[in-house]
Amino acid sequence: MRLGILLCDNVQEKLQTEFGQYRTMFETMFLKFNQALNQAPNQAHDKPINQQINLKFFSVVDNEFPENIDDCDAYIATGSKYGVNDDNPWIQQLIEFVKVLYLAKKGFVGICFGHQLIAKALEGKVIRSSKGWGIGISNSQVTKQKKWMKPYQSSLNLIVCHQDQIINLPTLPTNLEVLLTNDFCPNSMIQVEQHFLGLQSHPEFSAAYSLALMDSRKDQIPAQRLNEGINSLNLKIDEQLIIQWIINFLRQTIH
Repeated sequence: MRLGILLCDNVQEKLQTEFGQYRTMFETMFLKFNQALNQAPNQAHDKPINQQINLKFFSVVDNEFPENIDDCDAYIATGSKYGVNDDNPWIQQLIEFVKVLYLAKKGFVGICFGHQLIAKALEGKVIRSSKGWGIGISNSQVTKQKKWMKPYQSSLNLIVCHQDQIINLPTLPTNLEVLLTNDFCPNSMIQVEQHFLGLQSHPEFSAAYSLALMDSRKDQIPAQRLNEGINSLNLKIDEQLIIQWIINFLRQTIH
């Protein structure tokens, strides 16, 4: 599968030496997935599966966009320090690109900023939440089981880092479903039709990077929330499971 990664931000300069760029995080994430996939038996044939994920990166934050939506089989839009309501030309262009993907029924997964991008592109509403920062590890419950959720698990611990949230679902298409929810962020994962998936969490983040991000923003985050976020990093993270789900979802969008 040719998977286009739409990079919507750069890692803070002071964190790049230790953690690299977001491109590196996604390369590492999918490298681990490819290795695990080829070591796992196919349930039908009991042989290794060889279905590699080939990544192509587009730095949309630097105005680098695919020339054609068919440059890749499916796309993922990353998180960002920017908000989907910001009046940046590249954000407006990205919103239009997502609209084109939606109408073409092209597979798309939005992560954090990318998740909110789906709502923005489809006439939903995204606001700065009155609940404040979502940081650390958040536990979300599955509200509806899908066939691509294999192996299945009824709740997931995932890393989050956001202030904005999707709040207004009724104006979105009627064929939208909320698949993951929690008290802090009710619309943690959404699916629109069979080809759009939005996820508020960050499967590409490590616990170490989450901690470094929180430390870099300690002057912006209330002390109690910061301590809660740091303490939550002791929980087991279900990043490999959600990556498997994402790939399962995207594969069923390719015709």
